[in-house]
Amino acid sequence: MAPQSEFTLRGVAVGIVITLIFTAANIYFGLKAGITFATSIPAAVISMALLHRFQRVTIQENNIVQTVASAAGTLSAIIFVLPGLIMIGWWQGFPFWMTFGICLTGGVLGVMYTIPLRRALVTDSNLPYPEGVACAEVLKVGTVTCQSDDVYGEQAVNRAGLRAIIIGSACSALFAVIEATRLFAASISYYFSVGTRSVTGFDFSLSLALFAVGHLVGLWVGLAMLAGALAGWGWAVPHYSALLDLADSSAMQLAQTVWSEKVRFLGAGAIGVAAVWALIKLVRPVIRGLRDAWWAARLRRTGYSAALPRTEFDIPISIVGLVVIVTLLPLIWLLIHFIHASGLHAHVVPLVTGTTFFIVLITLLVAAVCGYMAGLIGSSNSPLSGVGILVVVVAALLLMFGLGHLYPADEKRALVAYALFVTAIIFAGATIANDNLQDLKTGQLVGATPWKQQVALAIGVAAGAVIIPPVLDLLRAGYGFSGAPGADPARALPAPQAGLIAALAQGVIERAIDWHLLGAGAVIGGMAVLIDELLARTGMRARLPPLGVGLGIYLPTATTLMVVLGALAGAAFNYHAERQSASRAEGVKRLSVLLASGLIVGESLLGVLLAAGIAFSGNDAPLALVEGSFAPFSLWLGGGAFLLLLIALYRWVMRNG
Repeated sequence: MAPQSEFTLRGVAVGIVITLIFTAANIYFGLKAGITFATSIPAAVISMALLHRFQRVTIQENNIVQTVASAAGTLSAIIFVLPGLIMIGWWQGFPFWMTFGICLTGGVLGVMYTIPLRRALVTDSNLPYPEGVACAEVLKVGTVTCQSDDVYGEQAVNRAGLRAIIIGSACSALFAVIEATRLFAASISYYFSVGTRSVTGFDFSLSLALFAVGHLVGLWVGLAMLAGALAGWGWAVPHYSALLDLADSSAMQLAQTVWSEKVRFLGAGAIGVAAVWALIKLVRPVIRGLRDAWWAARLRRTGYSAALPRTEFDIPISIVGLVVIVTLLPLIWLLIHFIHASGLHAHVVPLVTGTTFFIVLITLLVAAVCGYMAGLIGSSNSPLSGVGILVVVVAALLLMFGLGHLYPADEKRALVAYALFVTAIIFAGATIANDNLQDLKTGQLVGATPWKQQVALAIGVAAGAVIIPPVLDLLRAGYGFSGAPGADPARALPAPQAGLIAALAQGVIERAIDWHLLGAGAVIGGMAVLIDELLARTGMRARLPPLGVGLGIYLPTATTLMVVLGALAGAAFNYHAERQSASRAEGVKRLSVLLASGLIVGESLLGVLLAAGIAFSGNDAPLALVEGSFAPFSLWLGGGAFLLLLIALYRWVMRNG
């Protein structure tokens, strides 16, 4: 029997609203922590809780809502590239139409390019699609149709899940507001001398959102980040600080200078090796998957498509081709506009022609790679930063060898900006492809219509493309980005991947990269890869994710240490939950995931609102109620309240799971 409803106006509207909220939260948090969080499951829970009161609501309609909203967890990853244009001093802000165009054209290409792969990589594939399967299970358990008479089962699950998200959001937002008044300290920091000439220290951010990220990423990622932090601040900062002659600087100033100018490049080298290694490991399965896709396409050219059920209809390939061609028109306009604005117009024809061909070809390649990676290890775990690293290096090399000799040295910075611009378009396609097949797997398991999901994802791309430019501009004005001209290091958002990709583009084109530091970081990353592979071969559960080690070095301790604490606390909580009955343990752990998602959303949205207040008022602390003399009291108040609140939230989850 055909479903009563699937692609509805109310479903699309709810999906767009959730997309706008989660996109804003993901942008802020991705810039702060270098990690974005998956939104499909929280979106599905919110959808089921909101729509169950309506008539004729089906599991397929709830699936459309989460499909639209999943753009929040994917397109927002454009922050891994786009802030690089601010960091190199090329853009002073994020022009709306240019930023919107990058996100929309790249995102639509990502949707279109993965459509022909659905049957081979989803329907006829043994790929696990962990997040897609998990989301389908949540939809199956929680969806309440108009025929359901269950009041205390499915509806209770929905209400508890929505309540967890709301409580988490409210608690983290309220705590962030009190921190903004300075009644609670925002961090605990201490810097000190080691020996006669070395310094080190730590900065422990009292952030519920960072704690929640630790809970979500798990024990081994948290321990890998701890290992990276120890390598950075236990060895690298003391080592390089001893080599500098900054006698007039305080321990904090010296440590922060060394970390910013030296240690971050070690982390960049480690991140690069870890990301590229993850891609290398996937070469064989990707080739095998594409070969299977080609054979599957040949076997299906038998002319019986009219007899296929509703659940087997994609957007027709002719429409896919037409959409790709139409999308290239604004894409070419974006390239021409950027070229003329950057002073590279003397060779506009070869630049536009070569770049368009490069974008079309490479986006197709990365869409297939990212789609396969999502099926293999999940959207959240896919090494998207590795894709960005490879694309920007290839783009910069092609620009340097193909056109570098045509431009004087003072125009090399324009080529760097152009390389980042092109990479951003391709990266937008990669992020959406990374999510598209995951959503289609969910749809397959709940009996959805593929073409309706594909249209829904395109709508989500458009909604995300609208909200990304103003949110990025607010955060730039309110906080700034680490390494950008004029940015205040004390409150600038780290944006680690964007900084790394911008540094690589500059290093290739301007020959200004510190290869010694990057090489040393690469050695650290290689050691982490080796240890992780050895652990994997022993069959033990223990792992050392190399990307986590690199992030632990690259990110400030204000970010990493709280993530580590969250990972340790989450592991202890899950261990305690597993001592309950099997059904109760799953319910408790699922509720804790939704609570953690709420903690991230609440603080992140509050961070966006505070950025707006800072930008419009010109006051760095618009909500401050006390002066600096209150700091010793705020430290104890903030630390104590933070600990008590976490205990209360975990107890609530254990009682209601």
